[in-house]
Amino acid sequence: MKKKRIVVIGFLGTQLDKGSGSGRWEKWRPTVALTQHDEMVVERFELLYSGKYENLVQQVTRDIGSVSPETEVVARQLSIADPWDFEDVYGCLFDFAKTYPFDTDNEEYWIHITTGTHVVQICMFLMTEAHYFPGRLLQTSPSRRQTVGDAGSYTLIDLDLSRYDQIAQRFSREQEEGVAFLKSGIATRNARFNTMIDEIERVAIKSKAPMLLMGPTGAGKSFLAKRVFELKKARHQLDGKFVEINCATLHGDGAGSTLFGHIKGAFTGAASDRPGLLRTAHKGLLFLDEIGELGLDEQAMLLKAIEEKRFLPVGSDNEVQSDFQLIAGTNRDLSREVVAGRFREDLYARINLWTYELPGLVDRSEDIEPNMDYLLAQFGAENGQMVRFNKEARDHYMRFAMSTQALWMGNFRDLSASVTRMATLADAGRITDAIVVDETLRLKRLWQHYATPPVQRGEFHLGEVMERGQIEQLDLFDALQLKAVIDICRRSKSMSDAGRKLFAASRSAKVNPNDADRLKKYLTKFGLSWEGVNAGGTGGF
Repeated sequence: MKKKRIVVIGFLGTQLDKGSGSGRWEKWRPTVALTQHDEMVVERFELLYSGKYENLVQQVTRDIGSVSPETEVVARQLSIADPWDFEDVYGCLFDFAKTYPFDTDNEEYWIHITTGTHVVQICMFLMTEAHYFPGRLLQTSPSRRQTVGDAGSYTLIDLDLSRYDQIAQRFSREQEEGVAFLKSGIATRNARFNTMIDEIERVAIKSKAPMLLMGPTGAGKSFLAKRVFELKKARHQLDGKFVEINCATLHGDGAGSTLFGHIKGAFTGAASDRPGLLRTAHKGLLFLDEIGELGLDEQAMLLKAIEEKRFLPVGSDNEVQSDFQLIAGTNRDLSREVVAGRFREDLYARINLWTYELPGLVDRSEDIEPNMDYLLAQFGAENGQMVRFNKEARDHYMRFAMSTQALWMGNFRDLSASVTRMATLADAGRITDAIVVDETLRLKRLWQHYATPPVQRGEFHLGEVMERGQIEQLDLFDALQLKAVIDICRRSKSMSDAGRKLFAASRSAKVNPNDADRLKKYLTKFGLSWEGVNAGGTGGF
């Protein structure tokens, strides 16, 4: 492999590199000393400086030439007005990096951070970390006992953390702890949900942009928003409060007042000033649940508050400020609300940067058991009593909880209420089979109004979804089975719902059942899709 030429990029040390007469060789000068190492040859030294230091640059260049004739010194003057001004220094270095002809195929770049002001050193580090300088950091230091002509030592720092196992492992543990924190330590098994939480953890730490949580009522949007706040608070990214409001509770003139505040006398009954929730959330996190319920006027005011951090309280002519982070929640399809004119397109675009759809409990039934264990532990901590299932009772409850009879219309609220009831009735902390029997009957009664009978239809013909030639190639067995499957699809609200009905028995034997994927592959075998078989049907995905 061809050895690359070493190129050093560093600032002139206006103090450290100074020296006069022969005595200058008795002191350690970092720029000159770097070229005095016998085992390493610097092919080129890009010597950066600002101000009127041409004489010192010429002296350092001559001294380098005397100890390392192989080293070419290229002096580059940067127009830095104040080397202690962060913006000025970073801007000049950025312009330099953008125009510099880096040749990484043939040259290896070492970024010297021993010289220059502290601001210069920080900016050199940041530019290297961001890969504007495609190289490694270089630190030099004098020997403890300096002698004449002593070159000292140098250390290369590679910012690729993958080369530092302990550091990489520590960062990995930090992320894992953050993910576990968002899940409250619940060992969830649903792969799609776990992947989503993993991304939310990274976004929460790195971004201040709004986040949109979609999902049915009770899917855990409010709970997750609170955990995101606590995670950011623990990382010192927020100083303010967690402020939560369900927008479905806001109506009429009170909506604007609740969110944006009002001044005294703004309307009848406004006896004093009110700050409003947006100002209460200053430096904190505002969670607007069911944001789709907000009126169009409030949506317009909210958009301005998000973008400009300024807004007008009701009745006021003077704007106020609030720097808050926003998480919005909704159980509606906001894109459809935009088309219908009930939600502002510009606001939707602003809050739709990081959108996550929390699946309902029936779509992640493998997570029922770990959540049930978490709720039991929580009940025990609150009531000072450990509660456990008998084995038969646990198996009975889990069979029901993961069956098609369990609708979980309230999602985790239903599960939480169910566990609380059973734990409360458990004598000596043991949930028996009798308690489970009563609880399953109670849940069935709770959901009986949702368990509507199948829609009566005329006889379905495969000709509605397939060409005649395709049908003629089917065995009677396949044709009858396919008709039954499509009938279930047309009577189901989603692909996952249909899959649970079709694979009710075999899914219980799988650790991570993916009913929707199994159904999709079955339909694909006949050249069909979920959308195609449901054309004109009741289903949707």
